[in-house]
Amino acid sequence: MPASKTEVVSVRVEPPIKAALQAAANREMRSLANMVEVMVVAYCRTNGVPMMGVSDETLPPARTTKR
Repeated sequence: MPASKTEVVSVRVEPPIKAALQAAANREMRSLANMVEVMVVAYCRTNGVPMMGVSDETLPPARTTKR
């Protein structure tokens, strides 16, 4: 069973950024929160940022198919 999520992150963004995030989440059939998680994990994996305690199976990579 995955560890429960206990951390909260609150951010303010401009409306077009939120709209783009919502569009990406919709395209991936994800919630906004899950889309942010996927994007952060993808960034960290791509740029060699260590993620202590996060296994490779924690989140699947975002789909890369064009629509």
